[in-house]
Amino acid sequence: MAFKIGLLGYGTVGTGTAEIILDPTGRNNLLQDIEIARVGVRSFDKPRLPELPPGVLTTDLEAIVTDPEIEIVVELLGGLEPSRSLILKAIDHGKHIVTANKAVIARHGEEIYNAANKAGVYVLLEAAVGGGIPVIKPLKQSLGVNRIQTVIGIINGTTNYILTQMTQEGADFSEVLAEAQKLGYAEADPTADVDGYDAADKIAILAAIAFNGRIKREDIPCEGIRQINATDISYADDLGFVIKLLAIAKANSNNDSLQIRVHPTLVSKDHPLANVNGVYNAILVEGDPLGQVMLFGPGAGKGATASAVVSDIVNIVGILQASNIKEKLDPLLRCSHEHFKQLTPIADINSRFYARFLCHDVSGVIGHLGTSFANHNVSLESVVQIGFRNDLAEIVVVTHDVQEGNFHQALEEIKSLESIDSIPSILRVL
Repeated sequence: MAFKIGLLGYGTVGTGTAEIILDPTGRNNLLQDIEIARVGVRSFDKPRLPELPPGVLTTDLEAIVTDPEIEIVVELLGGLEPSRSLILKAIDHGKHIVTANKAVIARHGEEIYNAANKAGVYVLLEAAVGGGIPVIKPLKQSLGVNRIQTVIGIINGTTNYILTQMTQEGADFSEVLAEAQKLGYAEADPTADVDGYDAADKIAILAAIAFNGRIKREDIPCEGIRQINATDISYADDLGFVIKLLAIAKANSNNDSLQIRVHPTLVSKDHPLANVNGVYNAILVEGDPLGQVMLFGPGAGKGATASAVVSDIVNIVGILQASNIKEKLDPLLRCSHEHFKQLTPIADINSRFYARFLCHDVSGVIGHLGTSFANHNVSLESVVQIGFRNDLAEIVVVTHDVQEGNFHQALEEIKSLESIDSIPSILRVL
C-alpha cells in the first residue's frame, strides 16, 4: 500500500525531499511505500529537478490540502501566510502535517496544535530547528524522562558564519555580511537572521518541548549581532572568550517559570559551544539525571533539512502501517502541552556582563565606575584599562552574576558621569 503525500513548495528543501523519496535504495524500507502524489508551486516559470510525472505539479495549493487521497501534507513554503491557512485547512481535512516552518509554529503553534489534537492528526517539525540535527524527537523521546534544566543553542547558521569569519579574519560585521550574502549563507534581507528573530522562533519551539508548556513567542527578548565589531571580538579573545549568538531557555529554581532569551554572548573558550563554527549548529541540553548532552551538525542546507523532513514522513507512515491512527495518537509524538509557561522578565534575570567604556583621561575614573556599580549591587569580576582610542581611555568591565535590571540602572548612573564619553558595547557572558 502506497501512502500518498502532497508537497507544498518545490524549492531547495522540496526538491531535496523528492530526491530522497525517489531514490530509496539503501535507505529506510518505508520509503518504498511513499508516493509523491501532488506538488504545489507558486508558478511553472522555472525548471525544477528532479522532474516529476505529468500532472503532479500544480499551482492549486488548496487542491492538495483537500485531496481525499493524500494522507500527509508536507509544508515547505516558509513564511506565515499562506502556510498557516493551508496547514489548518489540511488538518481540517484529516491530513497529518510535516513542516520545516519554524516561524508559523512559533507564532501560531497554539492554533495549529489545538486543531491537530482535535482532529487526531500529527504535526511533526524536526526540520524546523537545527536543520539535519535530530533534536525535536530526542527531546520528546530519548531525553523525555529527564528533568530538563537548560537548553542553550547556536541555532542560526548565518549569524554563526558571520561571527566565525569576524573572529578568524578580524573583519567587521558589514564586510562579512556582504560576503555571506554572496555565498548564499545570508538572504538579501538578512533581518530575521542577524537581528535574532529566527533563533527566537526556534528556541520557542525547543523550550515548549523541553519544558512541556506553550511559549508566547512575542514575549522572548531578542537581540541580534549588528552591534558586534572587531574590537569587541579581539578583547573577548584576550579575556579567553569567543562571541556567539545564543538562544537560551532555562528553568528557574522553583520550576514554575522560564528564562528564555536570544542575544550575542561571550562564551568561554573551554565551553562545548565555543568551537561550533561556520554554518554549523549545536544544541546543549542539561537535565537530571542525564547531565549534559550536545547535539551538533549542519544547521541548514538542502540535504540536511530534507533529511529531517523525510524522517518525519517516515515516522508517520510507520505508525499508520502499525495501527489505526484515528483511535489514538502516539503520546510520544503528539503535542501534549496545553498551557502557557510564565516567562521571567529579562530585568529579573541574573547574568554576567561585559561592558566597554570610553572615558576621558582623568584621575579616579575607575573608582567612579566602581562606585556607581556598587550603588546598584553590581559586583565586578574584573576592570581592565585596555589603552587609548582617540585620546579616550578604553576600559573593559566584566561583572559577576548580577540582576539585569540592577546592571542597567548602574549604566544609567554611569552615563551621567562627566568622565564617561560613551559605552560602545554591552554583552552578556555565559
